[in-house]
Amino acid sequence: MSRGVNKVILIGNLGQEPELRYTGGGTAVCNMSLATNETYKNRDGEEVQNTEWHDVVAWGRMGEVCSEYLEKGSRVYFEGKLETNEWEDGDGNTRYSTQVKARNMTFLEGREEQQDVGGETGSHGREPVGVGGAEPSGSAGPPGFKGDEGETFDPDDPPF
Repeated sequence: MSRGVNKVILIGNLGQEPELRYTGGGTAVCNMSLATNETYKNRDGEEVQNTEWHDVVAWGRMGEVCSEYLEKGSRVYFEGKLETNEWEDGDGNTRYSTQVKARNMTFLEGREEQQDVGGETGSHGREPVGVGGAEPSGSAGPPGFKGDEGETFDPDDPPF
């Protein structure tokens, strides 16, 4: 029996401020809207820009870190999986929404006070910082914490 793969890698900019809330059990949940852009030339040779919007959710400590350090316009790397939710609206219609459940996050740019975080500097004047542990029961550390496998993301060398 073979297993499937459900993995998403996104690099983009937040389209609005992260929204942090807590479940009844006290688990942090941060919802974010991420824009990814692509540019290509059409048949007439004109440059066309296309923006795709993604709903991203981060749980636990990673959600709190996203809420604290990210803001509208922040450039960020997310790694996670697609998750589709089903619900019934007020009229009894079945509705669906698909979101990215973040497992790892890396700041690709930061605010001024983040400049001193990390060791050697990257292309933006500092080392990118990774945060892992998206599952509600997982725990991610504060900025400077590496992903679950101890890896960080280098914006000059994307993993694809």
